[in-house]
Amino acid sequence: MTMEMGYHNPVLLKETVDGLNIKPDGIYVDVTFGGGGHSKEILSRLGPNGKLFGFDQDEDALANALPDERFTLIHENFRYIKRFLRFHGVKSVDGILADLGVSSHQFDVPERGFSTRFDADLDMRMSKRNELDAHKVINEYDDANLKRVFLDYGELKAAPAIARTIIEAREYKTINTTDELKMVLAKFLPDQFKNKILAQIYQAIRIEVNQEMEVLKEFLEQSLEILKPEGRLSVISYHSLEDRLVKRFMKNGLFEGEPERDFFGNFSVPFKLVGKLIVPDDAEIKINNRARSAKLRIAEKR
Repeated sequence: MTMEMGYHNPVLLKETVDGLNIKPDGIYVDVTFGGGGHSKEILSRLGPNGKLFGFDQDEDALANALPDERFTLIHENFRYIKRFLRFHGVKSVDGILADLGVSSHQFDVPERGFSTRFDADLDMRMSKRNELDAHKVINEYDDANLKRVFLDYGELKAAPAIARTIIEAREYKTINTTDELKMVLAKFLPDQFKNKILAQIYQAIRIEVNQEMEVLKEFLEQSLEILKPEGRLSVISYHSLEDRLVKRFMKNGLFEGEPERDFFGNFSVPFKLVGKLIVPDDAEIKINNRARSAKLRIAEKR
């Protein structure tokens, strides 16, 4: 499958790669390889001695591996970035790029169950190797856990009622498909807000299935360990939960609380922010609808 057929244009391509401040002989990592759009741009700026490692847990992305001896594609979740770079003899890198969120390709393949547009089995796994899928979340989670998922990851005020409705429905019949889930939750989906609320419901389930918040935290902490001084981190997020974590971590190296001050009241933070928040312009959003909620933040290790 070509990138053009199955994968849409990479979001904020130039801005994200510019943010890495590429050195021709540097070592870089694209932890969300997908269709390879960002990786191609990085390779175009590397010299013959530069190296690029790509990570992608999705089997479909392997077909897009780039035929370039400077490039290595690692079929793993980027929560294991440090371990697998070590396996390839790499302890530190000059830059890391992450384009978070679900790829257009995953949304466009109906049977993956990511899209609100198609009926499909409840799946939503970014890697088929994951044991947890949407079917288990919807049919096996207890009331407290369902409520947590919809409240924390979907930011849905009706989370307690949604959880209760699912539990009542599955006492009569297992909920197997996305359409069956929509029917169960029909009373929470008024026409004028249907798409927005469905998107929040799907987002919540998907984040839980793929442990996206935990993965992001583990990745950000490891990125700090493996970046060289003056190495760059360039991250695109698509919803407020991700962006909040990225923003806080880049600002002070923590996810919660404030950094400790020294005797003089100063505190040292591991990153220096590079520029301001970058969002796509109207022209890019017109070409690529997926870009509409994208936020790019760039930081440099001190």
